[in-house]
Amino acid sequence: MRTWGTVTESELARPVIISPHLDDAVLSCGEFMSTYPGCTVMTVFAGAPERYPVPQREWDRQSGFHDGDDVMQRRREEDRAALRSLDASPIHLDFIEHTYNVGDRPVSPEVLAPEIESALREIDPTLILFPFGLANPDHDVTHQAMMQVRDAYRCGDGEPAWMVYEDCGYKHIPGMLAWRVSQLFRAKHWPTPVCPRIDRAKSRKADAIQCYPTQLRALNEDWDIAIKLAAPAPEQFWRLETPPSGWERLAES
Repeated sequence: MRTWGTVTESELARPVIISPHLDDAVLSCGEFMSTYPGCTVMTVFAGAPERYPVPQREWDRQSGFHDGDDVMQRRREEDRAALRSLDASPIHLDFIEHTYNVGDRPVSPEVLAPEIESALREIDPTLILFPFGLANPDHDVTHQAMMQVRDAYRCGDGEPAWMVYEDCGYKHIPGMLAWRVSQLFRAKHWPTPVCPRIDRAKSRKADAIQCYPTQLRALNEDWDIAIKLAAPAPEQFWRLETPPSGWERLAES
């Protein structure tokens, strides 16, 4: 029982955090990155559409952008500054957020998974952190794609540790986090909270979050995110692995 919930030093050697959007990793894992410098953050939906919609989508208006602004270029710059303040390195993939697509349709997990897997294998991570994938369609397909990537890794040797993080903001939607935990549990992925040593001072995370001024406008308008980030509740991470021997039937009861 002494090892339950712990994270080993070898697992923390080369962490990679999968971020759906250009702020999610810092919002959900900023304290983790503050404690473990050298993290790589791979943002899935960092690409710019061929043309920005006119009139602007509501989120861009809330963020303070105007017609003609290169929204994603500005957001990538903000992300680089935020990660630099946490001694983390960015990788920006070129997939397009669902609200820029026709019919608000998200990119399918089957399209995302191969490119994410290829980029991950170049890094050879010891730990992969990805979102529970709550509510937002881009978060959901990122989670689904990462489960496919995990399946592909499990076919070979040298598998990294796999953990999921609670999506900041979305985890407060009633029942949403419990639904995903239940879904994973019934699929025998056995999500279990873990407790890596974390910098709880919050100051470096708070400074990094201030590097996203455009996103903070919209996040506060829609989610009152400042109150949630100021709360004493810690960031929470969950390990995904097979159940302890003899406990498999719990998922069926």
